[in-house]
Amino acid sequence: MKDRTGKFAGDNPFEIARAWLRAAEASEPNDPNAIALSTVDASGLPNVRMVLLKEIEDDAFVFYTNYESAKAGELDFAGKAAFVLHWKSLHQQVRVRGHVEKEDGAKADAYYASRSLKSRLGAWASQQSRPLDGRAHLMAEVARVTAEQGVNPKRPPFWGGYRIRPVEIEFWADGPFRLHDRFRWQRENPGEPWDVTRLNP
Repeated sequence: MKDRTGKFAGDNPFEIARAWLRAAEASEPNDPNAIALSTVDASGLPNVRMVLLKEIEDDAFVFYTNYESAKAGELDFAGKAAFVLHWKSLHQQVRVRGHVEKEDGAKADAYYASRSLKSRLGAWASQQSRPLDGRAHLMAEVARVTAEQGVNPKRPPFWGGYRIRPVEIEFWADGPFRLHDRFRWQRENPGEPWDVTRLNP
């Protein structure tokens, strides 16, 4: 597509996404890797929350969470998810929809080990998404797991990653007079060739 130039140029959407994220890291004041992750529950009711994107792989996007959380239950139920990266400082966003799989191996171990000790202990202490009697109860649980796990805790069996393998990626950039630029990369299944279409604003 001859008018897909500048920030939209390239034959690999994951490389474009990485370039956009690098630009955001230089201009976005807080969490340039924050994504609004959308899931759906067993009744079909949608849900959305902010999580941190931790890696753009060659064919997937990866984030980490508690496998016993509400989001994990919805991801496991549907096997599909969507998210948006929005950078107000750049007037750009990336929208992604695709299939979900767990990252529960060595890569999850390595990422967990790279986190601060307090974050690692917090992963053990938090029963994410479930009712909590009060903050004092949470802090007592942190103290308990600190004594139990020590200064080098292993990754909890209920904590790890999810990989979204997209079938659709849309790159959007703000344009004058609301005449935005939008390019949608689409494929039937992960691993297949992409079709690229310019969309109306």
